Formats: sequence, structure tokens, C-alpha cells
Amino acid sequence: DGLEPELSVVINVLFPSRVLTQAVAGFQLRFPDTPLRISVEGLGAVLELVLDRTCAFGIRGPIGGAHPDLSSEYLLQVGYQMVTAPTHPLAHYRGPIPTKTLAQYVQLVLSDRSKLTEDKDFRVFAPKTWRLYDLGAKHAMLKAGLGWGGMPVEVIREDLDRGLLVPLEIADMTTASVITMSAVYRTDAPPGPAGRGLIEELIRASSQS
Repeated sequence: DGLEPELSVVINVLFPSRVLTQAVAGFQLRFPDTPLRISVEGLGAVLELVLDRTCAFGIRGPIGGAHPDLSSEYLLQVGYQMVTAPTHPLAHYRGPIPTKTLAQYVQLVLSDRSKLTEDKDFRVFAPKTWRLYDLGAKHAMLKAGLGWGGMPVEVIREDLDRGLLVPLEIADMTTASVITMSAVYRTDAPPGPAGRGLIEELIRASSQS
């Protein structure tokens, strides 16, 4: 029936883990004998693994723009908040923070090694940046007061509630504080039954989030 002997997918690092877990649980019930391989990447690295056919499909954010060889299906939006530790000088700023003030401090920026996005930045407002390839490392450095930067709200909700991180209001931030996530695959090689099934489970889990 064209069932894939194995399903490889790549997930954007900002995608909610609880939604992914719920979708994979549904997938396991439907395709118990299909091995699943999941990679976690950021920015353009998701698109590269789909374009070179390493993965049957991926979950991407807004970085990279539309690609002529890819089709996409909307999943959900992820809340995104600029934060820092309560000990950081920016935590004591009252009102929207202007760019000239942000420029005095290091911004922690999630990056990747993809050539598709090597010259693109996502919500970068300061000339002083530290580039990290791991969301967990960025999270830890933010809590340590080593800089400021953006994080998915779901990841830092408990930190915000406990006062371990504080939200920042950026004066020149014109982009929305949400990130749109979509499933993407090569138009000339759409996912087979198992891949289609996992996308359906992702859509179902996303609608319940």
C-alpha cells in the first residue's frame, strides 16, 4: 500500500513538545510497526533536510520565506516573549525599551548552520549578540542573567510565574509576538500513508492546544 518502511521528520526547536508528544502517541496507535526518526533543528535547517529528501516532512517557523519546491499546511501559532533574568539591568527598565538602550547589552540569539538562513536574523534588535544552537542552553543563560532574548512562552511559563525570568517590552518591536508553525514537504514527493497520518495527528493535536 506504499507504506513507508521508516518515517523521518524534522521538527522546529520552538514547536511545543506536548503537542508533538500527543501527535506521536496517536501516530503510534495507527502505525505501530513504522519506525519513527525525529530530528530537532532551527530556522533554515528544517527546510534543508526536507529539500534534500533526508526527511519526509518538517515543521517550520516563519524563517526562510516561501519556497517554490515546498508545500505547507498550517498547524498552530506559538507565543514568543522577550525576557531576561530579574538581576539583569534591563529588568528594571520601566516602559518600552528603546533600541539604543538594548544596544548596550548582549542579546542571546538562537541560530543554526543552514545556508538558507545564514544571513537572516529573527527578532534581533541589538548589535551585541551571542549565537547559540541549542534552545536549552539559551534558556539557561537567560536565567543566569547573561543576556536578554526571546523564548517560546510555553517553555518559560513557569519561570515567569516564579519570577525567574521577567518579560521585556521592546519599543521598536513591530512584529507580532507569535510564531506561525506549518508542516512542509516537497511538492513533488508528498508524504506516504505514515507521513500523512502523522501530519493529520499533528493537525489534530495542534487544534486542541
